[in-house]
Amino acid sequence: MAGPAGPEMTREPRAPGPLVTGFRDNQFKVGEALYPAGLWLTPDEASGWDAPALEGLDAAALAPLLAIRPEPEFLLLGTGRSMRRPPTSFVAALEGQGIGVEAMDSRAAARAWGVLRGEGRWIVAALMPLGD
Repeated sequence: MAGPAGPEMTREPRAPGPLVTGFRDNQFKVGEALYPAGLWLTPDEASGWDAPALEGLDAAALAPLLAIRPEPEFLLLGTGRSMRRPPTSFVAALEGQGIGVEAMDSRAAARAWGVLRGEGRWIVAALMPLGD
């Protein structure tokens, strides 16, 4: 029932772990830390990533990120300023490990990370730089 000020809105508690809280000068902002070259996210931590060119991306480049336990449901791949398709060999290699790949531009991936983690999803993210 609505009170005198109108309906009361309650927020679901946010999932623990790092969230991208903004972007500054083509950098990802997580808390007070800035990540200019790329960003890896797990449910427990954020770390900088010296991202290769998308065309050179392979499963070995993400092995440390994908090594979390339990295994992630899927990889949220931010492909930089715009949405680009990752190499089919990369997607096939991860799917062969039982890990799906969801690709989108890095800003959209950062926003999707917050929504999916808020739902309690056990995922990882690799966000390529926002610069040119």
